[in-house]
Amino acid sequence: MRIKLNITDDDYERIESELHQHGIETDDSADLVLSKVNGFAEKLIVKDKQTNERVVVDCNDIVYIESFGHQIIVHTDKNDYYANERLYKLSEQLDKTNFLRISISVIVAKNKIKKIMPTLSMKFELTLTENSVVDVTRSYYHAFKEAFNI
Repeated sequence: MRIKLNITDDDYERIESELHQHGIETDDSADLVLSKVNGFAEKLIVKDKQTNERVVVDCNDIVYIESFGHQIIVHTDKNDYYANERLYKLSEQLDKTNFLRISISVIVAKNKIKKIMPTLSMKFELTLTENSVVDVTRSYYHAFKEAFNI
């Protein structure tokens, strides 16, 4: 049996060791995920777009995450990565105080928003710290306004 661990660094080695003692392997591509209740991921395991190597990305480095069908791209200030999880699963893993879903296909880090521009027809256009521009769609308009007390 293989399990993916989605827990804090403090607990990772201890729990991994206990699982190995019981004959359970840990694997970042496993379908079963063990996560801490009421805990949010501090890091995500992703793949580098150029080398396809597995990389650990600190959630504080994430600017935004977007999906194109089944392809999930995690954008940081320095690089872009592929994620294996679906966007809704990533959304569940991320701390809601730091990340916000702004459309069916985009999650942004609140602290990485540089500029908010209202547009016509109940939308916002966001400029992020690495100068990407993403839209808050009408479906997420009111939740966005509430999150930023606009």
